[in-house]
Amino acid sequence: MQFLRPLSAATHHQQRRLFCYTSTPINFVRDKGLDHVVFRERNLKAVLNLKNLIKSEPSKSLPLSLITQSKNALHLPTRPIEFIRKYPSVFLEFFPGNIALHPHIKLTNEVLELDAEENLVYESVEYKQDLADRLLKMLMIGRMNRISLSVFDRLKWELGLPDNFVEFIVPDFPDYFRVSGNDGMLELVCWTDELAVSAMENMWSMNRGKVEEKPEGEKKDSGRAELERRKNSGKKDERLLFSQFPLKYSSGFEMDKKYKMWVDEWQKLPYVSPYVDAMNMAPASDESDKWAVGVLHELLNLFVGNKGEKESVLFMGEYLLLRARFKRAMLQHPGIFYVSSKNRTHTVVLRDGYKRGALVKKNPLMEMRFKYLNLMNSGKERAKETGLKQKDGYTKHKGNGEDIENVESDEEDDEEVYGSSDEETDSEEDDDDQVGYYEGNANKRGRLSNETKFSAKKNSRGDVRSSARAISSEHMSKRSPRSNRKIGYKGENYSARSRRISDVVEQGYGSERKINMSRERQFNRQQMQHAK
Repeated sequence: MQFLRPLSAATHHQQRRLFCYTSTPINFVRDKGLDHVVFRERNLKAVLNLKNLIKSEPSKSLPLSLITQSKNALHLPTRPIEFIRKYPSVFLEFFPGNIALHPHIKLTNEVLELDAEENLVYESVEYKQDLADRLLKMLMIGRMNRISLSVFDRLKWELGLPDNFVEFIVPDFPDYFRVSGNDGMLELVCWTDELAVSAMENMWSMNRGKVEEKPEGEKKDSGRAELERRKNSGKKDERLLFSQFPLKYSSGFEMDKKYKMWVDEWQKLPYVSPYVDAMNMAPASDESDKWAVGVLHELLNLFVGNKGEKESVLFMGEYLLLRARFKRAMLQHPGIFYVSSKNRTHTVVLRDGYKRGALVKKNPLMEMRFKYLNLMNSGKERAKETGLKQKDGYTKHKGNGEDIENVESDEEDDEEVYGSSDEETDSEEDDDDQVGYYEGNANKRGRLSNETKFSAKKNSRGDVRSSARAISSEHMSKRSPRSNRKIGYKGENYSARSRRISDVVEQGYGSERKINMSRERQFNRQQMQHAK
């Protein structure tokens, strides 16, 4: 079997000087579509963890106290009782023996039906074969050949493994892998060339069409051999075709010229398969960087959702001795990988694994997870509708009293705006003679506007209300019994007084002393003018 031979160390050094991108910061731009892909699965893992725990009990129920003790192990984001009541379509709360002391939790019939359907998916021949192929490919990545079972436990959610995957899948594929007795390692039994083809190579092969058919009697090349032949061909377009990663950037991402030049040159570097041991490459070279990007790309392709928690991915990278390179790949290649910060964690998403928010490659287990999500959301909607109905009933029960309060508050607001009350109206009737005197003086000076309307802005501050009320109660314009004309304080033009009151209301912080002094000065000026 022939593989791409890594370049020499001298060649790495030359390539690094030519193409290595400097540590210029790359602006992070959120991708709303991929953020939604991550956010829509919030609490799904915790719900399924709790569902599996309850299902494992012989009574198919569990005391709330035991769930509280296992909160951290179940990854519950809130208090267990709050989390359980948030999804009434999944969990039921009841009291055994009708004694309201120790609540128990059981599963609804809807979620039990989905659980039975999920078990059928796990037990299907197609899914078992797909799972075995993906586990075998993980063992062949980087030619590790042996991986600790603790790594698979850490990646159980991303890989779609059942709880008892060692007893469930390993005995059925003895020619793929086996579990070593003492150290708890899953080790490779037989290397398979047909599976040692990456997702990138499969994509390039599909773009170029199927492998050419050879005449009968002539030995056909395997897919790997055909890919190697095309990679090593002298045609420049074929070499470039089998070296470039698909790039998709977030909307609004700005790429400077220096970064674009580096990416263009980086894409022209030869693609080294992740199933090749390239650890002898110079760690800081762009060729080594591209191989590490290919390993991370292939690893995310082996996950059922083409995404995984960042810490879990880095945990696998640490086992492959590629943790630092994985972190650099996530940082320097935002067109290939996207890191979302939704759901109180960081999730690495493979960009070309999604198209318009949907998985490009369908997986039966992901379809089951979407069914669980639909059930969870339907229960939340019913809970919201119930809460709204209860709230409406509470409002109707209060209704009349609230209406009366609203009417009274409206009347108070009207009094504040116009500055009038019953007592002030009585005092106005007693002062008709004085009003007539001021009316005559105002008419002689021609300062009265018959059509002026007074308006003031309401303000919620107590001092503003008190200032406006004090001015209005003492010096509110009087209505003459013989006409509808409004007269201001001491013959003052009503529109001028209205503006003065409005200024006081708007400012809100003018002191009463300043108002009185201003009013006194204005009155003195009017007396002097009248004396002349």
